[in-house]
Amino acid sequence: MARRPLPRILSSGTASLARGRDFARTAADSATDVLHPLLTIGRGLRILAAAGRRRWAATPKDRRGPALFLGAAVVLAVALVPYGPLVALITLMAAAAWQGRDRTPVKTGPSDAETERLGSLYEALVPYFSIPEDPSPLFAHGGNWDEAFSDYAFDAAGRVTRLRIRYPAYFTDGEAVSRARIEALLHAKSGRGREYHFDWDEEGNQLGLRVLAPLPTGIAAQPFVTSPGETVLGFTDAGGVQRTLPVIEGDEPRDVPPVIWRTGPRSTEPHLLAVGQPGGGTSTLLRSIALQALRHGGEVMIVEGGGSGEYVCLAGREGVLAVECGPTGALATLEWAAHETERRLIATHRAREAGRPAPEDAKRPLWILLDRPSVLAHLAAADGRPDPLAQLQVPLRHGRAAHITVVVAEQFDHLELLHDAVWQHTRARIVLGPATLQQITDVLGLPPHTTPPAQPPPGRGYARLGTGPVHRLQVPATPDPYDDGTHPGHRQAVLELLPERQAQPGGGGPGNATASRPLQPPAQAQGPSIDAAQTPEVPAEAP
Repeated sequence: MARRPLPRILSSGTASLARGRDFARTAADSATDVLHPLLTIGRGLRILAAAGRRRWAATPKDRRGPALFLGAAVVLAVALVPYGPLVALITLMAAAAWQGRDRTPVKTGPSDAETERLGSLYEALVPYFSIPEDPSPLFAHGGNWDEAFSDYAFDAAGRVTRLRIRYPAYFTDGEAVSRARIEALLHAKSGRGREYHFDWDEEGNQLGLRVLAPLPTGIAAQPFVTSPGETVLGFTDAGGVQRTLPVIEGDEPRDVPPVIWRTGPRSTEPHLLAVGQPGGGTSTLLRSIALQALRHGGEVMIVEGGGSGEYVCLAGREGVLAVECGPTGALATLEWAAHETERRLIATHRAREAGRPAPEDAKRPLWILLDRPSVLAHLAAADGRPDPLAQLQVPLRHGRAAHITVVVAEQFDHLELLHDAVWQHTRARIVLGPATLQQITDVLGLPPHTTPPAQPPPGRGYARLGTGPVHRLQVPATPDPYDDGTHPGHRQAVLELLPERQAQPGGGGPGNATASRPLQPPAQAQGPSIDAAQTPEVPAEAP
């Protein structure tokens, strides 16, 4: 049996070095806090000494003798007075502390350029936040922006990075259209090319605006610290979730907030729909989900409508039941999945009637991943065959009780070809890639509280689980490991997560992609399989 390489965090001393740097930085900060009074007094003594040297150098030579005599007399008098040396020392320390204090000028208001920018932003909001019937309008042409704007901050280029706006109570902040107009205006006036978060406080009639930092794009697929039934869809902002996960980004360990999708019989969002543009990252998302499902002992069935071979790396692996790319194989696979759902329900029901726990083969998680199934539906209709998507109704309706999860990835141009059952039962939704606010709202049911980026990286988008809030999302980099055009480190990370290849019956080589171990469906159902001749030759992965 080939030995798997140790995780990168154990094979290198990166974690130890990081902990050492953190300890040294903490010790230095603590020492600085403790020694801050001494540092201030020392800086003041240097300032006083420098002032004394300058004063002595400016004293004429004929007056230096009397000055020395006067200084000596003062020192002698202080020494003879009771408690004189102590009082002199205290006075000297106080003078040194006063001279050594931090004299950094405190910024009390915006600069002229910042004031002009706030004024123009105030004038742009006047038509939206004022009505002629208001006797004392908060927003008026030529008015004072100090009463409406607070908690503002700017970057080095003078653009707004944080702002709190107070608006009149009669503004219709409960209407999505009115809020969208304000958000679009603020986005245009504050500077394009950045992502903004809008926090509407309807009770206090205030709107908060802040610039969001870009989400990390260098986190590759890796064994995430999650329990069975939890799937990491991607990573989001720190304020959106109450949990962090330790990950490795490049060679540095860090904690990032994840978007966790919980599946299983107790899940309220048992199935997922991912929508995007070509190159948006839906295939990357499906590969990431498949690797996490296999790691937790689940079984995976993949139906690929694009026919691009994005999932050939999973063919013939332990736990992968089938990888289908044609309408015939897809129809057989989904028919088997429907019968398997019924078989699991019957087996569970009979076990409960007999007072026994459900059989293990009925509780093993089964994942059905479909990438662009509308293409297969179109090919089947052109060939006069039944629509494969019609077989999804049974797993979608009863999959939660049968430990079956369905994930559908489709493009915006073919959403109308999806069945109503897909829209009804996929309560977890994801939008990836470039999309307008209207497209995001149509899929997720709510508009995001952030402005979408103009050129999002692959795997960047939004996620909403059931009736929860809309989160920004960055999918872990999970490219096709056989694609030479992707990052070598990310491809190697995927190869390390792939399960071992299973022994093929009849001496099948690695180019064969057959169902690994289909569960026993009812007698009339046959397990899915892939003909070896239909699967392209798969190059051997790196050791």
